[in-house]
Amino acid sequence: MSFVENKESLLFTKVDKSTESLPISFEDWERLARERVPAGPFDYTAGGSVEEQTLAANRAAFSRWAIVPRMLRDVTNRSMAITLFNQQLKTPVLLAPVGMQAISHPEGELATARAAAQAGVPLVVSTVSSHSMEQIAEVMGDAPRWYQLYWSTDREVSASMVRRAEAAGYSAIVLTVDTIMLGWKRRDFKNGYSPLREGKGMANYISDPVFCSRLSEVTPENAVEEILRTIYTPALTWRDIDYLREHTSLPILVKGILHPDDAKLAVEHGVDGIIVSNHGGRQVDGAIATLDALPTIAEVVQGRIPVLLDSGVRTGPDVVKAIALGANAVLIGRPFVYGLAVAGEKGVASVVDTLLHELDVTLALSGCASLSDVNRSILTRQ
Repeated sequence: MSFVENKESLLFTKVDKSTESLPISFEDWERLARERVPAGPFDYTAGGSVEEQTLAANRAAFSRWAIVPRMLRDVTNRSMAITLFNQQLKTPVLLAPVGMQAISHPEGELATARAAAQAGVPLVVSTVSSHSMEQIAEVMGDAPRWYQLYWSTDREVSASMVRRAEAAGYSAIVLTVDTIMLGWKRRDFKNGYSPLREGKGMANYISDPVFCSRLSEVTPENAVEEILRTIYTPALTWRDIDYLREHTSLPILVKGILHPDDAKLAVEHGVDGIIVSNHGGRQVDGAIATLDALPTIAEVVQGRIPVLLDSGVRTGPDVVKAIALGANAVLIGRPFVYGLAVAGEKGVASVVDTLLHELDVTLALSGCASLSDVNRSILTRQ
């Protein structure tokens, strides 16, 4: 049963009073989030680095591809299901690792986690989350979740984090490799705002026994200084993947790959998956858009490991375009954070529900009954 069949009379049934005032479009969610969240936290989420060219490029890349629908195909029975790392997933959409979500809503990741679990959409939990990975896991039950790791210059802290994630039921580790130092974000400088400096993302640290053993006294001030001292890792190399592998049996994905040669190296070093990402335009300004980087990376990988994409995904048609160009799945970030800011758990659920309905409709009207029908033949370059 498809999403649209579940709500086939959507336009003609009584409106659900609990959701009728919620937005539909990304732009409206963003506008309302801007009204509700102070400038510092909002710009931290919304902004990109330097002139924000990469931020804009991620969206422009999707407009350069057009879907060419196929007709007279039976698309009565549709499925969006995929399999990743031997796990059956209902859709090819995941919620990206966004840190410090409490700056957007008091419940932060706990609200997001409940919405993700209800929708059957995996949540990737950030190292710098507002709540600990164990607290988030508790509200998700058996729902799928991955853990995103910011590498620490103290490798034993990284090892401890991934062991905890495995024990808490996370099913994959996402190592972010494009944040060896912080991107130059003009909006944050203008606002004088740093949530990490204010201790907003330290829940996983102050609950970690190895990290706490490094402190003379476990106080918020000491924890923040130790995080800032160890979180940026310019010496990170492929050799660290081997160390990570020694401390977890979970699949390891590398997030932040844009160059096909790096994709080739990832395969050679035994990485289990790649996330094509430019960190939502928050790191290198003037960088290649992720959708532009995707086809050559998919060509290099040749299906040997899953390739996922984030940065710039906003709609169901965007998801179809990414899959047609070689992605196995996509991640969304800012859309669900704006939903969280506006309406908490209900907002996240509404954003996800809208995206999945858009995806289902786009599949059907493109002549595709399943994601296996989606390929380059239904796209044209504009």
